[in-house]
Amino acid sequence: MPSLNLSTNVPLDGVATSDVLKDASKAVARILGKPENYVLIVLKGGVPMSFGGTEEPAAYGELVSIGGLGPETNKELSKTIAQILESKLSVPPNRFFIKFYDVKRSDFGWNGSTF
Repeated sequence: MPSLNLSTNVPLDGVATSDVLKDASKAVARILGKPENYVLIVLKGGVPMSFGGTEEPAAYGELVSIGGLGPETNKELSKTIAQILESKLSVPPNRFFIKFYDVKRSDFGWNGSTF
């Protein structure tokens, strides 16, 4: 049920995207206390993006979850995802925004229905 969408202006050619996806999936599941088999990670690279007026490496993320989010959890998620982006894509933590959405079960579709 948790879904993390990441967009970056960093081209993904030559990047081990499987490592980014795997690390992000495990981190989201662990931090939210959700089963990893429900975690979805989307990574889009080479997206035209300006942050602070420059086109240096940057990223934007949105994480949607049914519960589990809150001030301390969000801080840990932000820090952990930023570390993954820095180590795997060379995106500095100060050039990454992430938005958190806590949604109701009826607002999240899966398997032809809702949760």
